[in-house]
Amino acid sequence: MKTRLVRIGNSRGIRLPKPLIEQAGIIEEVELKVTEGAILIVPAAKITPRAGWAEAAAQLCEQGEDGLLDPVTPTIFDETEWEW
Repeated sequence: MKTRLVRIGNSRGIRLPKPLIEQAGIIEEVELKVTEGAILIVPAAKITPRAGWAEAAAQLCEQGEDGLLDPVTPTIFDETEWEW
């Protein structure tokens, strides 16, 4: 499908037909990538904070690598009993 670039201020844009947008699964945001002399438009990945952390922690636990990185260092607070 051919289309023309449309002037938008100092930039240029294209109009995407609704069937193409629906077929690509684009809802709101897109990511633009330049690859091999072409511009690729893909739906933006919805990344949630800390996505995949639980799975990564479970894998570390299974491998026995979920311990502390540094040895425990005693401090002055360990020498006396605290009063609350």
